[in-house]
Amino acid sequence: MAEENKEGHKKPKVDEELENIKGNYQSNKNKKIPEELTEENKQKMEKTREELEKLKKAYIKKHSYIRAIGILPPQIIPKFVEEEFDNKEEQEKISKLIHLIVIIPEEKYKKIKEIRTDLIKISDEQKQKVWVHVMSHVDVFNYGLDGKYEFEEAIGMAYPLYDKDFLSNLRVAEIHKSLVLRKFEKYIVSYVIGGSFVRGDTVKESDVDTYVIIDDTDVKRMPRLELKEKLRGIIYNYIAEASELAGVKNLLNVQIYLLTDFWEAVKDAQPVFFTLIRDGIPLYDRGTFMPWKMLLKMGKLKPSPEAIDMFMRSGEKLSEIVKRRLLDIAIGDIYWSVITPTQAMIMLYGRGPPTTKETPGVVKEIFYDKEKMLEKKYVDFVTKVIGLYKGYEHQKVKEVSGKEVDELLEQANDYIKRLGQLRKQIEKSSQKKTVEDLYKDFMSILEALFGKKEEITLMKKFTEELIKKGKINPRLEKTAKELLAMNKKIKEKAPKKGKKEEGKSGDRRKEEIENLRKEVSILIRDLVEYNQRAELMKTQRGRLRILTKEGTYEVVMTPEETFLIDKGVVKRITSTKIEESSEKELLEALNKQTQEKPIRANPKIFEVIRKELGEFEIVV
Repeated sequence: MAEENKEGHKKPKVDEELENIKGNYQSNKNKKIPEELTEENKQKMEKTREELEKLKKAYIKKHSYIRAIGILPPQIIPKFVEEEFDNKEEQEKISKLIHLIVIIPEEKYKKIKEIRTDLIKISDEQKQKVWVHVMSHVDVFNYGLDGKYEFEEAIGMAYPLYDKDFLSNLRVAEIHKSLVLRKFEKYIVSYVIGGSFVRGDTVKESDVDTYVIIDDTDVKRMPRLELKEKLRGIIYNYIAEASELAGVKNLLNVQIYLLTDFWEAVKDAQPVFFTLIRDGIPLYDRGTFMPWKMLLKMGKLKPSPEAIDMFMRSGEKLSEIVKRRLLDIAIGDIYWSVITPTQAMIMLYGRGPPTTKETPGVVKEIFYDKEKMLEKKYVDFVTKVIGLYKGYEHQKVKEVSGKEVDELLEQANDYIKRLGQLRKQIEKSSQKKTVEDLYKDFMSILEALFGKKEEITLMKKFTEELIKKGKINPRLEKTAKELLAMNKKIKEKAPKKGKKEEGKSGDRRKEEIENLRKEVSILIRDLVEYNQRAELMKTQRGRLRILTKEGTYEVVMTPEETFLIDKGVVKRITSTKIEESSEKELLEALNKQTQEKPIRANPKIFEVIRKELGEFEIVV
């Protein structure tokens, strides 16, 4: 029965399985990460490193090809000594020395005895009590092939005196392995290292390739793929932690496989997996990876007849694959490299992106017929590319030659280059339109405020009535003058310049117009707000209410006429009577009035009201 939580609900089976991971392997939590050293040991190592610095320099000076020099952890030294000596007294004596691991390239392996003798001689000359282990990377990885994983781990965790790449790469892999095993050893069948690091041809930027094989044969409470994804997330999270603990920047590239999937790939003789089995070195294995490696070496792992047929078919389809790829380049890549920037130019012009079918027509309409910006051959090229793509979609175009691809590519490059020039043309035209629109909006507002007049008269009114009287921000006068100057300047035909100078000038002009647009937007906003206030005041001037026995009426007085509003019905009050009028006539009268012209109440108006409506009171 599933365990219940505090609320009494059953936990999902997936959670039970992950709890199982923790429950079954609590003992692993106490296992130290390989690089963990006590503070005392760190201080001892640092002191030893300082003492051995001179020795290290002498080693490298004599043998510059050395890949790494490290101090082996004291706790592993007895095992290394047991490997080399049978005599207990010798073991005890040598175990007390400092043990250095020196890694050399594999091509120097034949001289390993000579190199070791030379290094011992240098050590004796400097009176350093050290024991030197000289190995190539192949020797180190042979420990993994022999199942002696603790030796690989010890070398990886050696305190580095000198390291080109070997110790750091091995260290980050060992730490990551230990983090993974400490969390869920139950599910890990093999942890393998491979790639250029194992081959011995790494460079500074090389990744450290590792492979984790997960046992999914005994999973009962969750789907196999779900187990893989759960563990994958945790394993990937450990990459950053391992890199930080190892103190390296090399990217740890971890590939994760389910055991059943791996076996299926091996049966199908997939080359990637055969290469991994052939070259990979286990840092941990529960008896799965090494048997495969030995079977492959013995020639017992062979592809099935079905796998052979599959590989043969892939070879036989070479011609078909090449033709399809040429089509993909000619139809797919070239099509998208043409259609996408073309639609971008249409949008830059101010039109919405057309459909693929409409694009050639829109290009012709805007850039060839209307604006005269683009040559006919480029319109024809767009039409051609889209036609090819449509033919490909409907399987009418099934093959293109390499020569045709080259021609299309050359034409596409020329077209894209031309679009770059078209962009500058559109932007220049757009800048002109932007300034013209700003100027038009500004003058329209001034005309609404002061009436339809010449530019010079409107600007004089703007300065005297709005700026000097503090109706709007004084700094906006400068913005208005800059707008008028830019409008005049942009209409003038610019003199021809060199390309470099023209580019710089164009960039400056673009920046000037953008800054001006922002400032004019503020100017127009303030003018609109002022105009709205003025309109509101205009409608409120000369208004009053009168109260009679019959009800309430509104009287609207303008400099020329007076109106009476009775329950929405507009009437005109003359000097002798109240007559019919309309809302239209009232609005016309209100629009004619200005702030300068005063409104004077004619006493005869009130006499007419008293005569027509009786006694009344004025309500303020």
